[in-house]
Amino acid sequence: MKKLKGINKIIYVINVLVAAVLLLAYALPFLPPKAFSVLSVLSLGVPFLILCNVLFFLYWLLRVRKQLIISLVVLLVGQIVFGSLYRFSSSKKVENPNNIKVMNYNVRLFNLYKWIPEKDIDTKIVDFIKTEAPDVLCIQDYRPSSQVDLTFFKHKFEKISGKKIHTGQIILSKFPIVNSGSLEFPNTNNNAIFVDIVKGKDTIRVYNIHLQSLKIDTDVEKLKQESTSRIFKQVENTFKRQQFQSEIFLEHKKQCHYKMIICGDFNNTAYSYVYRKIKGDLNDTFKEAGNGFGRTYEFKFFPVRIDYIFSDEAFTVNGFKAYNEHYSDHYPIMATLSLEE
Repeated sequence: MKKLKGINKIIYVINVLVAAVLLLAYALPFLPPKAFSVLSVLSLGVPFLILCNVLFFLYWLLRVRKQLIISLVVLLVGQIVFGSLYRFSSSKKVENPNNIKVMNYNVRLFNLYKWIPEKDIDTKIVDFIKTEAPDVLCIQDYRPSSQVDLTFFKHKFEKISGKKIHTGQIILSKFPIVNSGSLEFPNTNNNAIFVDIVKGKDTIRVYNIHLQSLKIDTDVEKLKQESTSRIFKQVENTFKRQQFQSEIFLEHKKQCHYKMIICGDFNNTAYSYVYRKIKGDLNDTFKEAGNGFGRTYEFKFFPVRIDYIFSDEAFTVNGFKAYNEHYSDHYPIMATLSLEE
């Protein structure tokens, strides 16, 4: 530190502070938001903090300074505990006659309120799904409509609520559904639904989860106009509700002894408490077979992953794809899984 001069001293101090905050944030997935609501807000900033530390590391590396150790150590800790924010490997793609293609997609009511200034977004979404041909499809923010024809799936289960606008979740399957149900989350339209599908000799449980939304406009200019204290309070309350909803789900999950696939929009990052609890011992299919950032949500200037497909360890993850089709504020994802019969 003594050998640093001028601007480098300031950069080093900021570097230490950012590294310390990131190190603290690494503990958040292990701390329930109900007890640590203020700290839990930090989990949203973990990807940004990681990128900042990468930039600090590169800065000191280019100047051949030992100060690079600070960010390097913190980044290595994150890599060991959580894996990398960015996957450098190419996407895995293994052809297998037993493959099951599972897609997750928050369709944002098929653009009901014209958030995207394009015509026929609902038709484009249906055409996209038909082209990609998933065997199982989980949709959040679903809205029944005469313009939305998904009858190329033979089987479905949906849970719809609302008086003026009917919305909810749906699971569609090319395989027979022998059981289905809904887990009701109190005082919200969010919920989790499930189906048991039969493929060959196997019965597979598929969950579709939609956790509480932050309900914050992610437009950067609009965010600048919001009160920081109000945003923090809203995020705290949302994370508490997400924890409660995840606990309802986990109690239900305990009763299931089938091989399992969990899809959903968690409205939270992979550095959150609810992600860690719901994932448990399951595989995150993006980490197993994806590449890049695996972005699933539209946030200007920064890639965000809040939608997931988890699979039982009995499945082999033969592929994962995060799409760029911009028909919603979320981007679809698809995992290719196989069970050896």
